[in-house]
Amino acid sequence: MLEFIQLLKQRYQTILQQAHLESVKTVYQQRIDQLLMAEAFLRKGALIDSTPLPSLQIAVVGPTQAGKSTLVNVLLQSGAAGVSPLAGYTVHPQGFCHRVRREDCSGLQRYFGRFQQLSPTQLSKDRLDCYALAEADSASALLPDCVLWDTPDFDSIDSATYREGVIRTIALADVVVLVVSKEKYADQSVWDMMAALEALRQPTVICLNKLSEGSEALIVHSLQEKWQLARKDPFPEVVPLYYQKQSGLPCWPVAQQSLLPRLASQVSYKKHARYEQELLHYYWPQWLEPIAQEHQALQDWQQMLEQMIKQALDNYQRDFLNHPHHYETFQVAMAELLTLLEIPGLAGIMAGTRRALTWPVRQLMKLGRRKTALTETSHEVALLHQIAEHALLQMTDKLRDKAEEHQQRLWWRDMSALLRGRRQELLLEFDGAVRHYHLTFQQDVESAAHRLYRKLQEQPLLLNSLRATRVTTDAAMIALALNTGGIGVHDLVIAPSLLTVTSLLAESAIGSYMHSVEADLKRNQLNQVKQALFIEALRDKLLPLPTQLSGLSHFNITPEQLQDAENQLKEKRHGLRLL
Repeated sequence: MLEFIQLLKQRYQTILQQAHLESVKTVYQQRIDQLLMAEAFLRKGALIDSTPLPSLQIAVVGPTQAGKSTLVNVLLQSGAAGVSPLAGYTVHPQGFCHRVRREDCSGLQRYFGRFQQLSPTQLSKDRLDCYALAEADSASALLPDCVLWDTPDFDSIDSATYREGVIRTIALADVVVLVVSKEKYADQSVWDMMAALEALRQPTVICLNKLSEGSEALIVHSLQEKWQLARKDPFPEVVPLYYQKQSGLPCWPVAQQSLLPRLASQVSYKKHARYEQELLHYYWPQWLEPIAQEHQALQDWQQMLEQMIKQALDNYQRDFLNHPHHYETFQVAMAELLTLLEIPGLAGIMAGTRRALTWPVRQLMKLGRRKTALTETSHEVALLHQIAEHALLQMTDKLRDKAEEHQQRLWWRDMSALLRGRRQELLLEFDGAVRHYHLTFQQDVESAAHRLYRKLQEQPLLLNSLRATRVTTDAAMIALALNTGGIGVHDLVIAPSLLTVTSLLAESAIGSYMHSVEADLKRNQLNQVKQALFIEALRDKLLPLPTQLSGLSHFNITPEQLQDAENQLKEKRHGLRLL
C-alpha cells in the first residue's frame, strides 16, 4: 500500500508540472499534500510497531508570524529555537529532545525517509530536504518526556518549497499545538489545515498568541465557530498567551501548566492502524478520480477495438466468404482435386508431357513458389489489407471525435496522435501476418481436396466420370497454370474444368458432402482470420497502445495495480500494517 501511495503521489507531482489549468493545479496540489500526509501517517505506523516504542512527539504548528518558535522556547523554558521578526525565518522542522536522548530517536531517520537529519547549526536555506534534532538544554515543567517540534509556516508564499517537511512533521505528532495570533486566527489556510488533520485523530491544543486585554473571550468564541465549521470532533482547550514586558515572551498560564503532560498521558497507539485505514478510505475516491477517468477511457478504447473487430469480420464475410463471385478458396480446393483425378495408365503420359514442358517452373515450385503465387494473386489477401486500412482510419476518426469531448480530452488526443504515428507500422505487420496466414492455410485447402477425393473413392462410377472430365487439355493443365501463376485465383470461377467438376459433384450423391466440406473450410477460414489476423495481428497490437502514453501527462496506473491496492485496503479490516 505504501508503494502505491508513493506511486500515486509521484504521478500527481509529475502531471502537476505539465498542467495548464489553474483549477487543476489547485486540486492536484491539495491531493499531493493529502498523499504526503497519508504516506507519513503510514510511516508513523511502522515507527509505532518498532521496538522499543518511539518517544512522544509534540508538534507546534501555525501560520506565518504566529509566534511558533517563540512558543517552543516558552515550552522548553530556554532559547533553543531561533526566532526572528521576519516571516518565513524557520524553513526546516526542528526537533528538541526533552528529557529524551537523541540516540534513542534513531527511528526518526527511517520515518523522514529522504530527509536527512542534521544538527541545528548545519541547517541551510539552500537545502530544504533535511530536519534538525537536538537535545534540550534543560527540563521544563510544561512538557512531558517528548520530542518537541518547531515547524515552518504552512501559509506563506514560499511555504510550497518546504511544505513537505511541515506535513511530515505534523503527521508524526502525537499531540498538536496550534498557534494563532489575533491577526491570523481567521485565515482560511489555518482552517484548511485543521480540517485536513482531523483524520489523524491527534489531541490538539490551540494557543491564542499576542492577545491584548479584553479580546480573549470574543476571539475564543469565534475560534469555536470556525472549529465547528471545519471539524466534527469536540472543540479543544484554548491557552491564552499574553505578552510579558519583563521577559519579552508570552506567558503560559499557571492554571494550564499540566495541560500537555495530561494530554500526553491520554495518547494511545492501539487505534493507530484503524486510523490509517479510515484516512485512506476517506481520501481514496478523491485521489483515484483521474485514474478512474483514465480507466473508463481505457474501457471505451477496448470496446472500440471489439467493435472494430466485429465490423472487420462482418466486412470479411460479406465481401469474401459469402460473396458469390469473390470467394475463391473452395475453387482452389477444387483445383487441387483435379490433380488427384489422374486416370491410371494415362497419368504417366500426362505427367511426362508436363515435366517436359514445365521443368524450369517446377524447380521454382519446389522452392515454395507455388503457394506464393496463390498469395500474390489472391483477392482475399488484397481485401484483408483494405479492411485493416479502413478499420484504422475509422479508429483514428473516432479518437479525434473523442478528443473533442470535455472529459479526458487530453487522453484521447494523445491516443489519436499515437495511432497516427503507428498506423503504417501496424499495416506492414498486418500485411506480413496476412501473407503468412494465406500460405499456411493452403494446407487446409489441400486437406479439403483430399477429403473430397477419399469420398469419391467410395463412388467408383462418379470417380470414373470425373476422371473422364479430367482428361481434357484444360483439365490437365488448369492446376499447373494456377500453381505457377499462369492464371490468377479469380480466374478459377470461369475455368471450364472446374465448372464441370463442381457441377457434377453438386448434382451427385456426394453433393451434400461437398457442401459440408465447403462449409467446414469456410468455418476454419473464418476462425483463423479472426484469431490470427483481426485479434492477434490487429487488436492485440492496439490494446497496449495506452501504455505508451506519456507519463508526463497521464497517470498510467493499470487496473491491475489499482485492484491490488484496493484488495490490500479491504483485506485489513481492523487496521493496516503496510511497511
